[in-house]
Parts: sequence; structure tokens; C-alpha cells
Amino acid sequence: MLRSLNSGISGLRSHQTMLDTTGNNIANVNTSGFKSQSTQFQDTLSQMTQGARGAAEEMGGGNPAQVGLGVQVAGTATNFTQGSAQSTGRATDMMISGDGFFVLRKGGQEILSRAGTFDFDAQGRLVSPDGGIVQGRMAANGQLPAGGALQDIVLPVGLTAPGTQTTTAAVDGNLPSEAAVGTTKTLDREIFNADGSSDTLQLSFTRTGTGWNVTGPGVPGGTALTQNADGTLAGPNVNVGGVQVDLAGLTGYAGLDTASIGEQNGTAAGVLQSYTLGADGTLTGRFSNGAQQPIAQIMLGQVGNPAGLEKLGSSGYTVTANSGALDFMAPGAAGVGTLAGGMLEMSNVDLSQEFTNLIVAQRGFQANARIITTSDEVLQELTNLKR
Repeated sequence: MLRSLNSGISGLRSHQTMLDTTGNNIANVNTSGFKSQSTQFQDTLSQMTQGARGAAEEMGGGNPAQVGLGVQVAGTATNFTQGSAQSTGRATDMMISGDGFFVLRKGGQEILSRAGTFDFDAQGRLVSPDGGIVQGRMAANGQLPAGGALQDIVLPVGLTAPGTQTTTAAVDGNLPSEAAVGTTKTLDREIFNADGSSDTLQLSFTRTGTGWNVTGPGVPGGTALTQNADGTLAGPNVNVGGVQVDLAGLTGYAGLDTASIGEQNGTAAGVLQSYTLGADGTLTGRFSNGAQQPIAQIMLGQVGNPAGLEKLGSSGYTVTANSGALDFMAPGAAGVGTLAGGMLEMSNVDLSQEFTNLIVAQRGFQANARIITTSDEVLQELTNLKR
């Protein structure tokens, strides 16, 4: 049989693979985080019909004569260039700007993905549409661990932030300098104990001949504030029941009675109301008591050779012998990109290039089919020699 028949068949198979790859790219043009692939061809072994001949004194050298036996697919290369950003407005949608992969746990296996379409399940775990659980590090007492094994990212329903005890407070505003001696003004402010329960901080200001006297629980005899000629008040701060009260913002001008206990650093216990995603992958919770503290940090995975990863479907990848070991890093660290919330990475498929590849693959397939029909006509001529 003619060698050209096998060459034509190999060309059909190879160009069919190119058509399959191109069709898969076009089919995933709207798949979040999808990375397009291209087909790479290489020739097969060539049959030697004449060996090389070295040059001699009376005869020149000769080159080898070989006949190729067709084409084969060398492999498919994945294009990991960044896809365009698409704003979704969903807090659980995330995009990696730069290199790196989300790390998911599914069925005991670590899966890498560029698709950031996540949501929370009934147990408060951050999951992908196919059930992969996003991995990272959970905070303890508002502090993120410096290292350790990855954990499931969980935001349980009813997550609370503990209350904090009031240790400092500040009085600001003005006490009227024209107030008669003996005039008393009482200021109250809600403060909090260590368990988050509410308490009251109470201060009494009594007008004296030289200024004001401050009294309160735990301040026996009071603390004197001296009235200066320019309207300022001078005197030490006071400690009321373990709360250090700053009086530096208090003044004694005429005509104004605006003194109040302003800031205090205690809070009641609060429940999680919302969260924000930072570029470094930190999920910061906002609680009903006004507290903001880290809840978790999403970690990214990176390998030395991303092109060596194996596709698993569902926009997932797994490491192989040629991808290199999987390293875990915080977003923004050297070698990985940052995270953006409320956005998704679109497919990096270039439709204009893919449609051009379709034409090239189709013409290549037709040309190889012509090789087969031409070879068949030659064989037909040979069979017709004997009639």
C-alpha cells in the first residue's frame, strides 16, 4: 500500500484533534476563568531510503534520503494569560489579578481553579458551584495565623464578635465660665464590661471659685480643673472605676454648655452583618456592635510550571509530575496576584483567532482527505493495469 495513505490518515486524525480543541475553546468562551488551548503538531518517523555518504577524494558526499510517514499531535498547550474582568457586584465572586490559583478541597483532593464563582452552603462554608470548599486560614480571636495547614473557609450563621471592656473615655465640649459657684452638671455615658454587658460612666462637674471640680465613683474628693483667663481648663485626667477619662478636650469658654462624654473604647457583643474582601485575601467582618475584625484569609496556590497541570473538568486542575510542587501563598506575595471582590475573570478565548483556527483546521483536514482520494486513484490505476 502507498505510504501516502497512512500520511493522509494521520493528517485527518491530527486536524480532527485541532478541530476538537478549537471547538472546545469556542464552547467555553463564556466560562469564568477558562484558559484556551492550542494544538501542537510534529512529524512522525521518516523512512530511510538512502543513507548519508561521506565525502571521498574522488567522490563528493551525499545527503540522506528520507520519506516522511505523516504527522502526529505533539501536545496541547494551555494559554494562562489573564482574562478580562467582569463586574458582578456579588460579594462572594472573586477574581485573581495576576498569577496563582484558588485552592479547593473536594473529596479529599486538592483542586486548583481560576474560576472565582463562590457561594456559601448551609454550613457557612465558601464553596464552588460543584461543591469544592475554598481553602485558607481562619482567624482566632480576630488574629490571622502566620502559617499552618489550610482550612475550610467558614462563615457560620450568627457569627459573633465578643464584647470589649471600656478602659478609656474622653470628655469634650465646653463648660460655661459664667456658671454660678455651686452649679453642678452631670454627664452620663454608656460603657461596657468585659463580658459585653452595659454599664454607666457618670461624672459630675461642680463650679468652684477657680474652675470646676470633677467627681465620680472611685474619685473621692474630686479632681480640680483650673479655669485659665483664656477660657481653657487645666488639670489632670481622672480614673473612674478603672476607666481612664481624658479631660484634655474640655474647655471653659463663656456662653456655651456643650460638655459631653464622647468617645469610649468598649463594645457590646455583636453579630456579623457583612464582610469585605481585601486584596490580600483577608475577609474582614463588620459586626452589629461596630467592630471590624479579620475572619479568614483566602490562600492561593502556585506551581513552577502551570502548563504542566492536568485539567479535571469543572474548571479545576491538579498537579502532575511536570507541574512542580504546590506552594501556598497569601495573595499579593511574590509570585502570585491579588484578589478583587465582586468581580470574575472571564475566559481568555480570542474568538477571532479561534475562527481563524477553524478555517485552518478545516482546510488542513480537506487537504489530507485529498491525499487519500488521490492515493486511491493511483491504486485504482494500478489495479486497472491487468484487464
